[in-house]
Amino acid sequence: MPVAKAEPSDASPPDPLTVLRSRSYVVLLVMAALIGVPVSAAAFGFLALVAELQPILYTDLPRALGFRGTPSWWPLPLLAVGGLLVGLTVQYLPGTGGHEPSGGFKAGAGAPTPVELPGVFFAALATLAFGAVLGPEAPLIALGGGLAAGAVRLVKRDAPERVTAMMGAAGSFAAISSLLGSPLLGAFLLMEASGLGGATLALVLVPGLLAAGIGALIFVGLGSWTGLGTFSLALPDVPEASTPTVAEFGWALVIGLSAACVGVGIRWLAVHLKTHVERRRVPATVVMGLAVAGLAIGYAEGTGKPATDVLYSGQSALGPFLAHSTAYSIGALLLLVSCKGLAYCASLCSFRGGPVFPSMFVGAAGGILLSHLPGLSLVAGFAMGVGAMSAAMLRLPLVSVLLATLLLGSQGLTVMPLVIVSVVVSHVLSARLTPPPRPEPEGAPEPNRQQL
Repeated sequence: MPVAKAEPSDASPPDPLTVLRSRSYVVLLVMAALIGVPVSAAAFGFLALVAELQPILYTDLPRALGFRGTPSWWPLPLLAVGGLLVGLTVQYLPGTGGHEPSGGFKAGAGAPTPVELPGVFFAALATLAFGAVLGPEAPLIALGGGLAAGAVRLVKRDAPERVTAMMGAAGSFAAISSLLGSPLLGAFLLMEASGLGGATLALVLVPGLLAAGIGALIFVGLGSWTGLGTFSLALPDVPEASTPTVAEFGWALVIGLSAACVGVGIRWLAVHLKTHVERRRVPATVVMGLAVAGLAIGYAEGTGKPATDVLYSGQSALGPFLAHSTAYSIGALLLLVSCKGLAYCASLCSFRGGPVFPSMFVGAAGGILLSHLPGLSLVAGFAMGVGAMSAAMLRLPLVSVLLATLLLGSQGLTVMPLVIVSVVVSHVLSARLTPPPRPEPEGAPEPNRQQL
């Protein structure tokens, strides 16, 4: 939402109920519903394109070149090309490729302008298709908000800035309506990240939820019509969770502390490396892509597992990973946490995408690793790892609890008390370990909050 202009001291803010009863707000809701249709269809198309390109690049292309399978070294040239494309996009196209992910998940910086949307699209596509360890949520939020705000300006050039901002927020809601498994979870992600509250939140939430609901229906309809699915985060087969024990509450403290230390370390290293990447954007991004590829190859050679465990965001790999977790030895899990975490760090400092899904996967691998020790069940370790690492990387405790529990369906309710403890510990310790931000220089412009 835009920053409110200074008003006389005797001016009182508008009553939310009065605004909700107004005819103009009903018109706003109709606009939000209409905008949710094309924006969610565009988001579905983007996710479908990424899903098509990934197997083409990593499976079909090497076969077309005469290889019997995908060579072990294949990620090296692909991620070098991906790094080159992202570096060129960030360097030369307007908008620097969109959201810079090393600072964590953020919302409220404003919708991209139409001229910035191509840069967001190409940087995200190169990041996700070529195998960097980031997710699609941040680019979708930017693209959805930018498309919706641009549509409003196209229809009515003199539209009030507040209306444009609210429609941009509705577009963001619609774009990620099904990505996290539920439109409600996507709405919580945007609301908690934006920091809005009170009357402003009440006014933005209603059109946003409406757009998200419409978007979820569009995702389901297109997924059924095309046969591609909904690209939604889901775990089809979840083992039964046991009732939490006293020992597992002790493990909740351990997992929360461990996730905070690992998460702060990943974020600190990513921020430190980002300063070097920014000096020589294109070659440094290529180097970071090669580093991600090298970690994936080293993990595959050391464990016999596929390199794709390290590559990509981990969104589609969470379900199979939990289902086949018994096939991973302690050594393989330890190497997976290390390589995935470092590849995540290299991607954060150079590529463009969202930090949500990689943090969930790293946390899940860590939780499953610790479940080999006495007193911790598999489902509890998985859920606490997901929640605690998400809290450390995203700094969104409520969303972190929901990500870890709603993902498990009915089993998530059983382990929810454990997840809450681990998330709270991780969130508080991460805040204490993270250095305070540097003060802004005097006269620096305030951030523009055009939308959620």
